[in-house]
Amino acid sequence: MTMARKYLVDPAVTRWYHCISRCVRQAFLLHEDGNETQCDWRQWIEDRLQKLDANFAISVGGFSVMDNHLHVLCRLDYEVADRWSPQEVVRRWIAVYPPKTLKSNDGNVVRKWIADHAKDQRRVTQLRDRLKNLGWFMKSLKEPLARLANKADGCHGTFWEARYKSIAILDDAALLSTGVYIDLNPLAAGIASAPEESLHTSIRKRVQHVCEKGEKEIERLKAARRGSVAASLAAGSMEQDLWLVPIEDRRNVELDEAARKSCREGMLESFPLGSYLLLLDYTGRLFHEGKANMEAGVKEIFERLSSSLEAWQTRTDRMLHSKSLRGSFSASNNATVAAIATAPGHHFRNLSPQPPD
Repeated sequence: MTMARKYLVDPAVTRWYHCISRCVRQAFLLHEDGNETQCDWRQWIEDRLQKLDANFAISVGGFSVMDNHLHVLCRLDYEVADRWSPQEVVRRWIAVYPPKTLKSNDGNVVRKWIADHAKDQRRVTQLRDRLKNLGWFMKSLKEPLARLANKADGCHGTFWEARYKSIAILDDAALLSTGVYIDLNPLAAGIASAPEESLHTSIRKRVQHVCEKGEKEIERLKAARRGSVAASLAAGSMEQDLWLVPIEDRRNVELDEAARKSCREGMLESFPLGSYLLLLDYTGRLFHEGKANMEAGVKEIFERLSSSLEAWQTRTDRMLHSKSLRGSFSASNNATVAAIATAPGHHFRNLSPQPPD
């Protein structure tokens, strides 16, 4: 089963990783007869991801749960775990792995149990390290499902491939293209005709979250997609109470004090949800229909990224048409790779300059 391992790229350089895991023995995350009344492991994975995001020092920026494999975009938040008290570390660990010796629902009993175990400094250090390790995050996602699936199928053996694949994301353009690739995976597989129609994906979760806020927020998001600056600023606050990492990092945006305190670290600065949906829609049409109209908003996105339509199309086309992604890192250009590979004081493996993606 997945265990902790060293990163190919120093976590001090990149905090983002694209993780991919596949089922073996022709196992599927949805029963072959397609009966939704039976246990759908894909929904279990989505729920489990939310629980792990809430307790690990690892945040989920995107996911796509397919029939026989899954994609997860993860951000390592080491400094968050270092600030947790011993009691907080133990509380988070037992939320993921409920101890068999603790069978009480009494809050006072649970708090006493946590306080007693928090006195073991060596154990707390071990648990803190696990809660900020990507290998343990994936193990905590995959191992319980393997046990449940084997029990349901009445069999033994491996459910997942032994190793998950992790690809380090080295720059913003690579991060954006990876997020788009993950959200468009169902379209590439031919099981959805529009991004927001694909089940068990982060883009569906983001759109549903906005829809639940009401008609007013939906209209704001539509205006943001049309390029309205004011609407984009308003749309940026929509994701602050969603468990996924917000698309836009608004910490440097000029906001009032109350709004600033509620801001969480996002994925990209000056890149609101509306712009992401516009780019996703454009790329999906480009891939699904073979062509798409270049809207003004899309052109502005490429200018903001110091990129071009041609570069974006080449990168996403290569990813979406590939049977499997290769390599241990993803970057938008060789200059990024070269700068990191030659950084003083660092010794990275498999990071010599080469064609990105």
